[in-house]
Amino acid sequence: MIRDGLDALLHPSARFDALTRARHHAFIAPRLLASLTALAAFPIYLAVRGVPTALEAVICGLLIAPIWLSWFLSRTGRYGGAEDRYRLLAMSMSDVILCHHRNGAVQFISPAAEAMLGAPVAQLLGHGLFDRVHVADRPAYLTALSEAARGEACSVEFRVRRDIACGRERGQGNSVDFIWVEMRCKPLEPVAEAASPSQAGVVAVLRDVSERKNQEQALDLARNAAEKADASRTRFLATMSHELRTPLNAIIGFSEMIIQEDALMLDAARRKEYAQLINDSGQHLLSVVNGILDMSKMESGNFDITPEPFPPRDALLNCCNLLALKARDNAIDLVTRTPDNLPVMNGDPRAFRQIALNLVSNAIKFTERGGTVTVSAAVEGSRLVLRVADNGVGIAADDLKRIGDPFFQAGKTYERRHEGTGLGLSIVKSLVALHGGEMTMRSRIGEGTTVTVALPLTFTPPVAPSSNVTTVSPLRTAISDRILQVKRSA
Repeated sequence: MIRDGLDALLHPSARFDALTRARHHAFIAPRLLASLTALAAFPIYLAVRGVPTALEAVICGLLIAPIWLSWFLSRTGRYGGAEDRYRLLAMSMSDVILCHHRNGAVQFISPAAEAMLGAPVAQLLGHGLFDRVHVADRPAYLTALSEAARGEACSVEFRVRRDIACGRERGQGNSVDFIWVEMRCKPLEPVAEAASPSQAGVVAVLRDVSERKNQEQALDLARNAAEKADASRTRFLATMSHELRTPLNAIIGFSEMIIQEDALMLDAARRKEYAQLINDSGQHLLSVVNGILDMSKMESGNFDITPEPFPPRDALLNCCNLLALKARDNAIDLVTRTPDNLPVMNGDPRAFRQIALNLVSNAIKFTERGGTVTVSAAVEGSRLVLRVADNGVGIAADDLKRIGDPFFQAGKTYERRHEGTGLGLSIVKSLVALHGGEMTMRSRIGEGTTVTVALPLTFTPPVAPSSNVTTVSPLRTAISDRILQVKRSA
């Protein structure tokens, strides 16, 4: 009776050839039976479970869809066309449909997995998919399957390995990367109807969410950059409020005392002392402004490096002599070790002196009384290596990572015992980079710090492209011009 019914559904072109009739029977019978069973069970499912979710509706649609394919084959007799449409139905979905055990073994996976993961479907069955899940995400993956097997619909995001074909014609094989996917899963049947919870099947939909993850990561990076910029601005304002107010207050206070010298009955010695304090405060203020301007020029690419031959030993000894008085006043032993045969190097002597002055001055500033600062230079290969070591207070490991950032100073602002804008090492770092060199630091709290700078003995500045145009805001230009006028008049 069933066979007669199937024969009645066959297209006339398929009834008279035994092989064709068998192929049509094999195609129509299982699909029609499965679809009719799903269609008959759907009202009962609605009565028991209520309105289906989106996932349940997709699964139900996939179960009922073969009726249309059976009808198409019955009406046209085009077996190849029916197969093509069935394959197209499965392939047209970008999401991957899976059915697997709670332990992760895949029983069925739709063909869309091949496009998503770059691997044949056969390699993903069993534990093939689990083997591709990132090791760190496997617990979450198995937990989601376990919860779904217990009757709890859930979703999870994890990374899965994807194979990318590269140069197969050259025999280079495949490259591998990981993509982010979202898996929404639920029990294939109510847990009460399953043989046991451990054997309960789970159906899932897998979707590639790499683009969304990349956007989230980009947002996190932008947020971190904004927070860092905000922290830098706050730190800059806190530092500048001290570094600018202190000398300005001294200039204003002592100048007012000189103005009122008749009332205060100041003698010539006292006036000279106040004038010297005003001059010192002005010089300090000018050095702060110079540091800010130099840093600004370096960041905008407008700082000019003019290489020329010069003896680095003489420049280094001159810098140490300038700071010898400061070291002596702080009871610090300043040791210089520079061999007499240091070769002449080609670079910017002004920038070299600034590097040396900033490094040695910093070492003296952060070394306690009775300490030692050692300055040494030597040739290693084609580079001149300058080392400035001290046995001072040292730098914490967390702060060491940020040393060289503009306006950053180790330790909290309210804990600082030394003046400074935090620009010294930033300027050194930028000047070393402009010279094609490298700067490294080693430090430990309570033991001291060693800064190593390696500069090429022969430096050739890169040729800037003619189309390189730097745009500077009018406000910034006006402020810089005004500061330069003050510097010239000082």
